Amino acid sequence: MSSSSAGEAFQKLVDIMARLRGPGGCPWDRDQTLESLRGFLLEETHEVLDAIDRGDTAALRGEIGDLIFEGVFLAQVAADAGHFTVVASLNAITSKLIRRHPHIFDPAGRPLDTPGEVVQQWEQIKAQEQRDAGERRGVLRGMPKTLPALLRAYEIGTRVAAVGFDWSRASEVVDKIEEEVAELRQAVSNEGAGRTEEEMGDLLFSIANLARKLGIEPESALRKANEKFTTRFGALEEHLHTQGRSVHEATLDEMEGAWKTIKSATAHGSDHEDH
Repeated sequence: MSSSSAGEAFQKLVDIMARLRGPGGCPWDRDQTLESLRGFLLEETHEVLDAIDRGDTAALRGEIGDLIFEGVFLAQVAADAGHFTVVASLNAITSKLIRRHPHIFDPAGRPLDTPGEVVQQWEQIKAQEQRDAGERRGVLRGMPKTLPALLRAYEIGTRVAAVGFDWSRASEVVDKIEEEVAELRQAVSNEGAGRTEEEMGDLLFSIANLARKLGIEPESALRKANEKFTTRFGALEEHLHTQGRSVHEATLDEMEGAWKTIKSATAHGSDHEDH
């Protein structure tokens, strides 16, 4: 795809959005606000993620277009309110990408060999930009509180690792997880609900950071695990149905037996989970 064809396609989308929001445009589009579009943005984002998880590139093509449209829609609403234009948004991100990739765009930039070095440099440049702007912001300031909790834990770990505050090896995080499991066991046995919740949070935080050290995105891993469980439980229900039973009538032993049958039929070679 040439840059000119991409530019023409994007300009056409911008023009369509301006027409929809302009005089004589669509009443529904004209009625939208930044706040009202939040739900649509989340929906389109999750549809992109779903297409990725399913490996459905045909669906992904359309879903990415829908997500880009939501960004253009938001920019047009902001422009109509006199805040900024879509051009300003695009200029901001292109300038940022160039500034924060000096190893690519600056002839004098220091060559980088690993993704970790790139992340570290990105955070260092970001911190310098904030200092130059007179901002005194900590490493963890500015992180959206609306991020899913596992993703936020992953991002927290990534940011502090960029300044050297990190475990040296993944095995050290495994040790930390074992420590947190022991503390959770103790809390379940001896403490109230508040202490148990705190220890569960510590365990989940450590697991998210083990995923980071292993190069695994925890939200994606958990989504896939949820989907695997959902698929297998649906198969369990079908298995019982062929025997004239339902999950509401079956005993736990019957369901466990059906589960093992389904798991054996669908498990991959590396599957060793209990559920």
